[in-house]
Amino acid sequence: MSNSTAAKRYAIALFELAQQKNELQSVENDLRELKVVWNGNKDLKTLFTSPKLSLDKKKELIREIFSNANPIVINTLLVLIDKKRLGEVSNIISEFMALSNEAQGIAEAKVYTTRELTEEERASVSSVFAKNVGKQSLRIQNIVDPSIIGGIRVQIGNRIYDSTLSTKLDRLKRNLIG
Repeated sequence: MSNSTAAKRYAIALFELAQQKNELQSVENDLRELKVVWNGNKDLKTLFTSPKLSLDKKKELIREIFSNANPIVINTLLVLIDKKRLGEVSNIISEFMALSNEAQGIAEAKVYTTRELTEEERASVSSVFAKNVGKQSLRIQNIVDPSIIGGIRVQIGNRIYDSTLSTKLDRLKRNLIG
């Protein structure tokens, strides 16, 4: 989450506009892609935050690069260019996602397993653990980690549910030594 007041304000405005236009899911999907592109490409971020590139050229590039994106997302980026707040894009997206998740009763979760989860397993994990945090469902990011040997570790915010074999073996080792 961001500490930026400006990012929160932009995110709230963007969220409310997307809701009014009934395009929340479309905007959210485009923002997820934008975040991947923005955070994954240091050169792109440097280019758009550079004072050497004119505002008009930045706007032109935004329209070209994100031509298939929802117009709400494009217009938000254009406003951010005008207000010289493009450096806040990641924070705005994070704030928007938090608002969207809250409105939909969704929590973000990282699930560590030894192999990729099937859709049925994802649904099962979502229904069981969502209740624990008072949400309707989880948006699961599955992380394959062979070092856990077996079992599952679920991280939802600052809560961790760990029933991995590696953790159980560590506890057993500590009990035997101690």
